[in-house]
Amino acid sequence: MPRFHCPTPLASDTLLDLPAGAARHVQVLRLQPGDAITLFNGETNEEFDATVTRMGRSDVQVQVGASRATTREPARRVHLAVGMPANDRMDWLVEKATELGVASIQPLMTERSVLRLSGERADKKVAHWQSVAVSACEQCGGNRVPTVHPVQTLSQWLKALPPAPGDSPRLLLSLREGSVALHTQLPAQEAVFLSGPEGGLGSAEEDLALACGFAPVSLGPRVLRAETAALAALTTLALLP
Repeated sequence: MPRFHCPTPLASDTLLDLPAGAARHVQVLRLQPGDAITLFNGETNEEFDATVTRMGRSDVQVQVGASRATTREPARRVHLAVGMPANDRMDWLVEKATELGVASIQPLMTERSVLRLSGERADKKVAHWQSVAVSACEQCGGNRVPTVHPVQTLSQWLKALPPAPGDSPRLLLSLREGSVALHTQLPAQEAVFLSGPEGGLGSAEEDLALACGFAPVSLGPRVLRAETAALAALTTLALLP
């Protein structure tokens, strides 16, 4: 059954005019009155059965039916902060991280970042990545859409971090001596994971992160691409028991 993100309050036994994005998606699929769909608002674990009742030129109305609590999120919430990879690799990273159940994504500009964004261009990129996350949730069955935060520099983001709760570790992907295996640092419920762009973080950047409470961790002896490393870490943190 087709699933659609509907970022509006949902309630059973109501008629609802779908928001523009969801309505356009229904029209692209050429659904007709009487067709069944599933709706979720991206903020809770609930999803709703619904039936298309009217197809207009630019609007779609549905009858919202029964709701059900459906938990498909990982047991651990992982907030991914990542030095943005270049070209379309960030799109791919957002999509796959969403499929793996990331809680939020913080795009960062770092010393070695190729992709540099600011102003309106940065806002447009973040809006695009948020739509990529929505589409990934619709496809994979996730009911909670991860937030893609506004682009910041690494130093801006680190300076704005609140004190870390004792049960929410901050982990830094690093090749420096003394890094421990990531799988030995699995948090109970939540973690912040910082990963660099192509070439990794600079030594001064790593020092700054360590001063902000991050612990250096490793994925093993191989050097992975920036997007591969972030996803491998997310898989380890979110999905291992």
